[in-house]
Amino acid sequence: MSDESIPVTPELPDSPVHMQGTDHITIWGSNAEDTIEFYRDLLGMPLVLRQPNLDDPSQTHLFFDTGDGRILTFFVSDDRPSARGQRGGVGAVHHLCFSVDPDEYEETMQALEDAGYQYNIFDRGIFHSIYTRDNNGLVIELSADKYEIPNDRRGEILAKAQELREADGAEYAKDEHLRGAIEELGLEVVEHELPDASAGTGGL
Repeated sequence: MSDESIPVTPELPDSPVHMQGTDHITIWGSNAEDTIEFYRDLLGMPLVLRQPNLDDPSQTHLFFDTGDGRILTFFVSDDRPSARGQRGGVGAVHHLCFSVDPDEYEETMQALEDAGYQYNIFDRGIFHSIYTRDNNGLVIELSADKYEIPNDRRGEILAKAQELREADGAEYAKDEHLRGAIEELGLEVVEHELPDASAGTGGL
């Protein structure tokens, strides 16, 4: 079976178990000071828990609230300096993406610049994204929705946008597919004002 024949749908698959959402993601971090400086002091994620790594008490386990109660955690140790790059390949983390309030999109870019972090911005068709790197060189995407999307309808809207994209023969989902999906599902179309950015693919 080719991947193109696998249906894209918001319906729950016929699987033995079903998840209820992402609880947390854990990253091998460098040291506590640099990690807290980036994720708490720059990106504004509260540090909500700090304790030993229960599998290796020589390390500290930091827990950050990403903004909606979903947790990002790091194993850190004071003897590890921040790095400059990440290893790619199968099983590696390509990037982490966090949601940004569209009204704070430009302020977010300014904050990164003020803190000395380089970034790129792109219009990804169905959302806008700022790309930067954290203190360890991990790619961090900060995305802002072009339209208001209820969280409990997000999967449904994206699946409908996929359907419209395929019918259109487009290479990837674009603004008109997302807007069309919202309209077809009978939801109010509320568009956010975002700055101009390079469109489409590439740049990471």
